[in-house]
Amino acid sequence: MPIHPVVAEVTDRIIARSRESRSAYLAQIAAAQRSGPGRAKLSCANFAHAFAALPEDGKAKMRNPTAPNLGIVTAYNDMLSAHQPYERFPDVIRAAAEAVGATAQVAGGVPAMCDGVTQGRPGMELSLFSRDVIAMSTGIALSHDAFDAALMLGICDKIVPGLTIGALAFGHLPVIFVPGGPMTSGLSNAEKARVRGLYAEGKVSREELLDAEMKSYHGPGTCTFYGTANTNQMMMEMTGLHLPGAAFVHPNTPLREALTTAAAQRAVQIIAGAEAYTPMAQVVDEKAMVNAIVGLMATGGSTNHTLHMVAIARAAGIILTWADFDDLSRVTPLIVKVYPNGSEDVNAFQAAGGMAFVIRQLLDAGLAHDDVVTVAGGGLRAYQREPFLEDGALVWRDGPAESLNLDILRPVNDPFQPEGGLRLMAGGLGRAVMKTSAVKAEHLVIEAPARVFDDQDELLAAFRRGELTEDFVAVVRFQGPKANGMPELHSLTPTLVLLLDRGLKVALVTDGRMSGASGKAPAAIHVTPEAADGGVLAKVQDGDMIRVDAVQGRLEIQVDAATLAARPAATPPDHGRGFGRELFGWMRRAAGPAEAGGSVLFEEVA
Repeated sequence: MPIHPVVAEVTDRIIARSRESRSAYLAQIAAAQRSGPGRAKLSCANFAHAFAALPEDGKAKMRNPTAPNLGIVTAYNDMLSAHQPYERFPDVIRAAAEAVGATAQVAGGVPAMCDGVTQGRPGMELSLFSRDVIAMSTGIALSHDAFDAALMLGICDKIVPGLTIGALAFGHLPVIFVPGGPMTSGLSNAEKARVRGLYAEGKVSREELLDAEMKSYHGPGTCTFYGTANTNQMMMEMTGLHLPGAAFVHPNTPLREALTTAAAQRAVQIIAGAEAYTPMAQVVDEKAMVNAIVGLMATGGSTNHTLHMVAIARAAGIILTWADFDDLSRVTPLIVKVYPNGSEDVNAFQAAGGMAFVIRQLLDAGLAHDDVVTVAGGGLRAYQREPFLEDGALVWRDGPAESLNLDILRPVNDPFQPEGGLRLMAGGLGRAVMKTSAVKAEHLVIEAPARVFDDQDELLAAFRRGELTEDFVAVVRFQGPKANGMPELHSLTPTLVLLLDRGLKVALVTDGRMSGASGKAPAAIHVTPEAADGGVLAKVQDGDMIRVDAVQGRLEIQVDAATLAARPAATPPDHGRGFGRELFGWMRRAAGPAEAGGSVLFEEVA
């Protein structure tokens, strides 16, 4: 199937736009390749330090400087259910490497915070910046320069993007991401949402809410709704950085262990000097990033990736804009409905055909590029296969050609929606994005008076006081990277949805984030410029008429330009201290705009 003309056009303009920066990145990678592989370049003193703590039999294995050595960068901690299984992975990887004449070492650990724990708390103001800290930590881990390839152990929200950005600085190395898989299904998403709504109305107790939440989040593995963590797993499949079908296999199962073993051994097969040498810089190119965006649209994934994919691309010298996302969304049908866009979870998605079916559909429709480099070899077509165990041996077979559950997964020619799940919004209030895949058609256009809040707690307090009884557009400002680190405003979702269910016309406009938890309530998010950086949001007042039009992609304030210009900008609240926030003041000051990824790592967007 020839590539879709819009996909081809977007790809070509990204290549043209990125020509200078991509060339500079590839030159940097070429210089690193010339420095030589693994430990062979180290002096004897450097070499001895690299394995001084090993027992004598381990030292004997490590003495050969030309034996392939794998660096492991791990985001293990046992607070994150998704990352708790990683405790065992280094031992599995070491054994797998040894079986093929290689060695493996934990090169370093990176921080891994759980947004599910910090939602609505001060720690959430560190969340986006944790991505860049993880990237820098990955750089420190790999700076030992003693590795022939690297394995990244990370799954969740900012962790996979941070690991990817950091690893791209060492793009001369082959890099494979090793997921841990989702937890088994617990309480149904419909029931969880029902109890949350009742709690928001004060109709059930905190104990009843906690009981429902514990039945939902109940074991090791990734949370099973299609939020940022599971969107990360889609992204790794679409960019060819996983082994095929690795994303959604449960932790602590024989198949998961076999995939971890296979990842380590495949890394040895693709090191420099091998016939199949596959440096990460070749995997993450312009076509791979287009594939990732198309996957985001086809699956209705997390809006956080309008930040993360931009930042990842920038780390590889590739310049993406939100217009690229919007144009690809308009030609990519929505073929997946997983909570919060639907009622079922990622385990049901996997059972219905999962990523193998999605990738087959996108390739057959000419919406994704097959001619890309992947860690598995064979282009993206390799990822329409699924892993299985046959007599204990890992094999791959073609995934299903037809959906096994049309309520979750549909073919491109019979989609849930003819377009993807994202829209670029632009107008007098700035530029923003909206996740539309779960928003009903009657809520896509709302014109109503503004109610202005400087944080989400103010809005929730107004709701509890019974003040939100008329149609309104909630303007929640001073939530961008420069103001307070751009926290997710996940706590607003149950309240906004409840107001919609009461028959009100309600929308949210904010320079903060909503993430994969964005659902039924229309939300224009990531507004740029943010209120703390000269944005018009700082001048909005209660009663100003706001139009949020996701059909036309317009975000307007119906106040004349002269009146707006004469208004003083509101003063940002002080978000700077307490709970570690004082450590990140320099990052708030250095943060680039949301459309450039909200990063502190790239001088040209700081």
